[in-house]
Amino acid sequence: MRRLAVALLAGVVALSACSKSAPTGVEGGRTNSWTVPHTLRYANAEDINSLNPLLSQQLTVSYMSSMTAAWLTKWNAHNLPYPELATAVPTKANSGISQDGLAITYHLRKGLKWSDGAPLNADDVVFTYHAVMNPANNVTSRAGWDLITKVDEPDKYTVTFHLRKPYSPFVVTFCSSVGGNTSILPKHLLAQYPNLNNVPFNALPVGAGPFKYKEWERAQKIVMIPNPYYFRGHPKLQEVDFDIIPNRDTVLTTLQAHELDMWLDVPGAYYDRVTKLSGYGVMHNDAYRWGHIDFNLSHPVFADPVVRHAIELATDRVTLNQKFQHGIQSLQEGPAPKSAPYYDPNIPSVAFNIAKANAMLDAAGWKRGPDGIREKNGTKLNLLFATSTGTPNVDNQIEFFRSTWQQVGVGIQVRRYPAAILFAPPGDGGIVYTGKWDVILFQWSDDPIGDFSFVFACDQIPPNGQNDVHWCNPTANAAMQKVFSDYDQAQRNADDRVVFEQFAKDLPEIVLYGVQEIYVYNNDLKGFHPNSVTPFDDMMNVDI
Repeated sequence: MRRLAVALLAGVVALSACSKSAPTGVEGGRTNSWTVPHTLRYANAEDINSLNPLLSQQLTVSYMSSMTAAWLTKWNAHNLPYPELATAVPTKANSGISQDGLAITYHLRKGLKWSDGAPLNADDVVFTYHAVMNPANNVTSRAGWDLITKVDEPDKYTVTFHLRKPYSPFVVTFCSSVGGNTSILPKHLLAQYPNLNNVPFNALPVGAGPFKYKEWERAQKIVMIPNPYYFRGHPKLQEVDFDIIPNRDTVLTTLQAHELDMWLDVPGAYYDRVTKLSGYGVMHNDAYRWGHIDFNLSHPVFADPVVRHAIELATDRVTLNQKFQHGIQSLQEGPAPKSAPYYDPNIPSVAFNIAKANAMLDAAGWKRGPDGIREKNGTKLNLLFATSTGTPNVDNQIEFFRSTWQQVGVGIQVRRYPAAILFAPPGDGGIVYTGKWDVILFQWSDDPIGDFSFVFACDQIPPNGQNDVHWCNPTANAAMQKVFSDYDQAQRNADDRVVFEQFAKDLPEIVLYGVQEIYVYNNDLKGFHPNSVTPFDDMMNVDI
């Protein structure tokens, strides 16, 4: 399983909250004269390096892949899976899951086609498995896929994955649109290559969603148009443009110029400004994501858990939310969103306390030097803080952290990287996964069922996965492995409680808040109903 890493940005909701007045009487019942009929233009302050979901971990790419790629399952308004190219979501009740949990069977719809008109069938699903497992491909994580011992294809519309052990997250991992997972890949286009790291497909992938890629104008925009072969028919939108605007301040000025119809996710720091835009509305809803500061536990500076807990005590999350997020975000201790079935409300809260942090560090033998930075056995608490470029609101937050951390003898040196480099796979030198940092600030996406192995399991430490904090707790790891065996959500919730208890004890990262996704949108946008995990899965009736 893979999960989306998000450069730090900030249910079902109607497009109504905080709507602004706009001109009336425009042709076609639209209220804004600057609306381009049936063309949705959006941005989220990032550039990308690949459109292939096999290789990319960016939320930006996941959004576009949701509209264009080939998925066995997608996710509905209640954050539950529904069959897309498959005819059913496998369960034990429908015999899609064997009684011992060791075989998962998908049945494909008949008559499916790729957006280039070629037939799509079980051959492509089997090919995708081999592409994920090909060691020459720069895949960030093969978790879940590496449990498959054999793939059977009894006919062109049936695929059975045989597993070494039960694996309940299959419904998320195996070609599902949620998170950072790969879609089904077209064998007829890709089987010729020894690896897929630099093939033309990565620039304009062929998929099987309601839209297909038309062009990628580097550093400018990506254009998507209706896929004439989509099995559900023709979407109402005639074009979707993702504008590549890597700086958030520039996104705001582009909205002010009425050259965009949507910005998602809007950081909380911009909330007051976007609510004042003429011709736009604003909404927000619970996201399955958490903002966090990660500690690189592979570095000697964090070998002492006292350091981690002291920095948490010196992090004023309440003021952070009020000052930089307009109080919108959801303060929480663990990584589970409050709206998720596996949320644990019993994790003790940790309040901002400079005096207690200093006392802990004093007792542990961390002495202040002449520059005010603490030191012990030759290791100084002078931390390299990595972050993304084009995020002035995050720069302000880091300076806020500096102001309180220095009060306990912790220093910060900041380095900034473009998001496409920050989150690139380890084989491409990505900063997060090669560990070129002491602390780092971004978001992870949660999944709908409560599997945290993707970022916290012992076998997922880079380059083998996304456990960038290098946390390996045997008790937590055993509970995460048990999640795999429990196909019942209530059982998985109990497993997660164990993980959260160990997380709070070891503190591999500071959970800053649970994310509220903020959308600013053209008042002429109709039918857009994002859920908490895949906002672009339901696009057939969206129009403008």
